[in-house]
Amino acid sequence: MSEITRPIHVKSEIGPLKKVLLHRPGKELENLVPDFLERLLFDDIPYLEDAQKEHDAFAEALRENGVEVLYLEKLAAEAIDAGDVKEQFVDEWLAETGVQSQAMLKALKDYLLGMDDTYEMVLKTMEGFRKTEIEVEGGKSLSDLYETDYPFIVDPMPNLYFTRDPFATMYNGVTLNHMMSDTRNRETLYGKFIFDHHPEYGNGKVDRFYDREEPTRIEGGDELVLSKDVLAVGISQRTDARSIEKLAGRLFKETDFKHIFAFLIGENRKFMHLDTVFTMVDYDKFTIHPEIEGGLKVWDITPNGDGSVNIKETEDELENILADALGQDSVQLIRCGGGDPVASAREQWNDGSNTLTIAPGVVVVYDRNTVTNRILEEAGLKLIKVRGSELVRGRGGPRCMSMPLQREDI
Repeated sequence: MSEITRPIHVKSEIGPLKKVLLHRPGKELENLVPDFLERLLFDDIPYLEDAQKEHDAFAEALRENGVEVLYLEKLAAEAIDAGDVKEQFVDEWLAETGVQSQAMLKALKDYLLGMDDTYEMVLKTMEGFRKTEIEVEGGKSLSDLYETDYPFIVDPMPNLYFTRDPFATMYNGVTLNHMMSDTRNRETLYGKFIFDHHPEYGNGKVDRFYDREEPTRIEGGDELVLSKDVLAVGISQRTDARSIEKLAGRLFKETDFKHIFAFLIGENRKFMHLDTVFTMVDYDKFTIHPEIEGGLKVWDITPNGDGSVNIKETEDELENILADALGQDSVQLIRCGGGDPVASAREQWNDGSNTLTIAPGVVVVYDRNTVTNRILEEAGLKLIKVRGSELVRGRGGPRCMSMPLQREDI
């Protein structure tokens, strides 16, 4: 087993997980209101107190299995303090709020810079600002005046507890992502400051394979490190094919990846990311949602050796493609809900296919997906079941809620 010497070290989906990044749901969830759920990419409103209890239990289950848990909000605050860049952070955050009024921007800046505790300031930027919190006499923009029914000056970031998406780790680096919606793209600002200024993760210590300033979108839920040689990326509602080709060129130049498989899963809310329909749970086992299997297109992207890439549509069955790429005699696709159309649809919606593997064959799942969980256990997997009645309302499971920072090699 090689020693881990870099702050980011991720060469598989299943290597023993040593260090992971989470975000504990905060007051941003209490700024969800029914009339504006779609704007904030939510379908329902979680009960914060229970969501926090469920998330704390998830974190504790990871710790009990030898995983060190770090928190996004704490790393961001540490980075801002270490770089002495509090005002720079606030200015960049304000620039992405959409606030037009100069008077309001000044009031928000004064409010945030007036907070002594950087950690609390970071939490406040995640929570958002209600119109009832700050009153500015005069100097309002036309948009401030006509949006009288909208309750926020600055939108909350309720999706932040899905830490998988704003950036993704692979090898010794990250893709700092350009996300599909403005609502979520602001989340990547925390990653930017962490990888620019944090004592452990900043100042060039972490390779960057993609940047939030890129014009095309990509999100971490679509990026799966199947092995040190193979990356899978979904072409989805959230990830653009052009981003994958751009990423492939950089990874072939800077890592040992030999294949990048692009999975076309369609632009569909229920299949928003590849990891909602497909995850790796052991050397030769995968969860999959049966609805994507019919007509699934997969392209194999390989390096040409001259800096360009070769792109070829695969014509074999998915099992054979994966087995060949991973050097296995065969692989097993474990179907969400056992392939039953009702159970599979229900349990995929509740993230039965969104599993977090913390060691080969050891998988964190939501307890509620009883049909899929039974099938996984029958396939010989050890399940760590966590409650997700409130967390699942954001449409994400254990993989969505976790960003591995270090895994042992396999």
